[in-house]
Amino acid sequence: MALAVASGSALAGDKAVTKDGAPVRVLRMQTAFNPDLPGSGDGLRLFTRAIKHMSGGALVIKIVEPGRIAPTADMLDAIVAGDLEAAFTWSGYAAAKVPVFGVFATVPFGPGPDDMASWMLEGDGGRIHRDAYEKLGVTGIACGVQGPKGGGWYRGDISAVADIKGLRLRSGRLAGEVFGRLGATLVPLPAGEFFYQMQQGKVDGGEMSTPAIDAALGFDKLGVPYYMPGWQQPSAVLDFLMRKDKWDQLPAEQRAQIETACRANIARMLSRAPSIQGAALEKLRASGVVIKEWGPELLEAFRSNTEIVLKEQSERDPGFAAALDNQRSFVAQTARWRSFSRVP
Repeated sequence: MALAVASGSALAGDKAVTKDGAPVRVLRMQTAFNPDLPGSGDGLRLFTRAIKHMSGGALVIKIVEPGRIAPTADMLDAIVAGDLEAAFTWSGYAAAKVPVFGVFATVPFGPGPDDMASWMLEGDGGRIHRDAYEKLGVTGIACGVQGPKGGGWYRGDISAVADIKGLRLRSGRLAGEVFGRLGATLVPLPAGEFFYQMQQGKVDGGEMSTPAIDAALGFDKLGVPYYMPGWQQPSAVLDFLMRKDKWDQLPAEQRAQIETACRANIARMLSRAPSIQGAALEKLRASGVVIKEWGPELLEAFRSNTEIVLKEQSERDPGFAAALDNQRSFVAQTARWRSFSRVP
């Protein structure tokens, strides 16, 4: 019986109990991430292990593989409908339903992972994030912060803005609008199809994920340059989701354990990221990947067009505008300290 495999649990009749006789609560949680991948996958495993240990085996998270019950991009709807008990996902998927979630996921030239974590835990970010989910009848808890993506994989040399015109690219929504303004054609592709489409020459480039994930997925085999930095997504929040009525039914102690494990997961992911990303870049270089940096002209074009895209999105959605302004104000107030505290 599956329930009996939890650490420190045993069977009492047809129910699982801990070694102290407490009933075991098994929470089925679908993930957006392959648990074997570095970064987001690591975060998923660390979170579930922390819950098991803190609860003494009384709360067990059973990981449900991506897409098993609901398509990854539709997990929020599945939570609302009651088809999923819990989810571990990326804030950006919810942005298709409520644009404010994009502020936690894909703001080009937005805050890095340390500033994002600080805004979420010490600023208003956590409140804005929680309130946005509660309006949907969902409890959403920030449960990880992922660092910057790579800038992407592109055929040939991109050294000037003119080189972007006519390219067929895979990109996130806001960065995609930036590329569109520079003359590229956006090709909507699920993550799982990007590698194949690049191999077949059906797209000219685009972004996948962090260097560690890109390396693990074998993108070095494409034989194309890897561009840096990942201006399109400097950081992203990972979310634990439950429908609010189901969350409220959990004992207060277990709710506190989940919240504590999520905070610990943020700290753990922040501490691990520099090491695993640095090692991944070395692995990519060793396999023959040419790593290029976006030139000043391109970065300026990306930045100036990002401001236009964000302004247009803010005009369309007041919630997005308020959250973005709050985030930028929080980060700006720490900029003077950062400039003084870091040795040149």
